Amino acid sequence: MANIITLKNVNKIYGSAVKTQVLFDTNLSFEEGSFNSIIGQSGSGKSTLLNIIGTLDKPTSGEVYINSQRTDGMSKNALAALRNKTIGFIFQFHYLLPEFTAIENILIPYMMNNPKPPKEIIERAEEFMKMVGIYDVKDNLASNMSGGQQQRTAIARALINNPKIILADEPTGNLDSSSAENIYTILREINQKFNTTFIIITHDLRIAQKTDRIIEIKDGRINTYNDTVML
Repeated sequence: MANIITLKNVNKIYGSAVKTQVLFDTNLSFEEGSFNSIIGQSGSGKSTLLNIIGTLDKPTSGEVYINSQRTDGMSKNALAALRNKTIGFIFQFHYLLPEFTAIENILIPYMMNNPKPPKEIIERAEEFMKMVGIYDVKDNLASNMSGGQQQRTAIARALINNPKIILADEPTGNLDSSSAENIYTILREINQKFNTTFIIITHDLRIAQKTDRIIEIKDGRINTYNDTVML
């Protein structure tokens, strides 16, 4: 299967007077429809890597390709359009708007370009809510939902534009073990049903070991041993 994400010789350096290199000559690719995890200690470069893949940050040098488009030289407007169309994000802190209902939060990515979602988009949002098990709280304010319900809302929000790629940064980090297992099951179901490519940063080895591929990053360098043998 073709690669949907490719990084070539990516380096990332922060600072000017005092420089700190976070990623070193990173070469990495992800097949379309694959289900991947990235592990590593805090400060190893995991989140920086995910931000560069997600076009939220640019490499200091090197090349990044998303769905065959080179992104590291794109303008801010072009990157925003690519993200909105191609990439869904799920974070440890769900970043829901507390004054909005669950379904309103889910519709926000679509409404960024289309202020009045048509009936079929609202129905799509409701279908995703049923899929992740929160349809019965669709009209609840985000502030009136449990942590697990809020995270499920964030998952549905990531799906609303039918992205080819979902990037998840510690999506189960604030949940108990039972809720974490449920979230993993939902993510895997989405992967299999829609052929969505997943890249998940996690400290939970139980979750990582259930993915198809584990990539370890250590001190800004990809551990190719784990990348190769833990498929």
